[in-house]
Amino acid sequence: MYKLETLLLIAVTGLAAQLVDGGLGMGFGATSSTMLIALAGITPAAASAVVHTAELGTTLASGVAHTRFGNVDWRTACAIGIPGAIGAFLGATVLVRLSTEAARPVMSLILALIGLNLMLRFARGLTQRKLAAKPHSRGFLAGLGLFGGFIDATGGGGWGPVTTSTLLTAGRAEPRRIVGTVNTAEFLVTLAATLGFAVGMWRDLVANLAGVLALLIGGVIAAPIGAWMVSRMNPIALGGVVGTLIVLLNLPVVLSYAGMTSGLWVVRLLIVAIGAALSWRGIQRARANSRAASEREGATVVEPQPARIR
Repeated sequence: MYKLETLLLIAVTGLAAQLVDGGLGMGFGATSSTMLIALAGITPAAASAVVHTAELGTTLASGVAHTRFGNVDWRTACAIGIPGAIGAFLGATVLVRLSTEAARPVMSLILALIGLNLMLRFARGLTQRKLAAKPHSRGFLAGLGLFGGFIDATGGGGWGPVTTSTLLTAGRAEPRRIVGTVNTAEFLVTLAATLGFAVGMWRDLVANLAGVLALLIGGVIAAPIGAWMVSRMNPIALGGVVGTLIVLLNLPVVLSYAGMTSGLWVVRLLIVAIGAALSWRGIQRARANSRAASEREGATVVEPQPARIR
């Protein structure tokens, strides 16, 4: 049974995670799983199960909305979503079979890598690339989906940071189409992960339904706030802060399991300092890119003059 203060803490976790997801278009799973384990004391498998069950509603609603706005490439969604579902089911099965003592460092390592990915990605300043004409091959999409789904289930999140970041970096579709397609495919991934957890830990999943509802309520409350924030907050700064927080909460856990029991405060200070430096670098690069784009748009095109005949 959950205590009232624990349910309130989970609801706040859902609210905070949804604000992150609303501002970045990714990060609900990684943020909520990290906070559930660190603050609510939930086991890694239970945290991932709670997150994925709560995401059934949010990913379905997101997919419907993106479909209505024409943001979904169904060829890519199926090519990445079906293998992603297979990877998610396998990942959930693996996580359920791990002992709590073994699962904690594994999940913390995955989350730390996801946080590092966010830090490095937003340090680039979210530069936009010219779209390539050639679409991705089905083999590439299948491999990306399988890996992203497995990471998402075993890490309690990571589908967006793995797949969306990769496709945005490749630059072969509009950002809105990438986000809409990946978010729509995520419903299949979430459904498969939830089924995997239901098969392996049905009683635990039923026992945590109160936590699922608390996380879902917090996310629903934050959804309109996140939609409002996305046009007003600096996404590079937000992405850097979230990535740094995820690394800060998970990397020391990995190091402690590896035998490093002293000097962790130095590691935490270094993580904060590096995160701040990368975020500042990303903000500066984004400003430089914005100025360069404005100069290109405002440049006057000079027509070549015909040569004089002498």
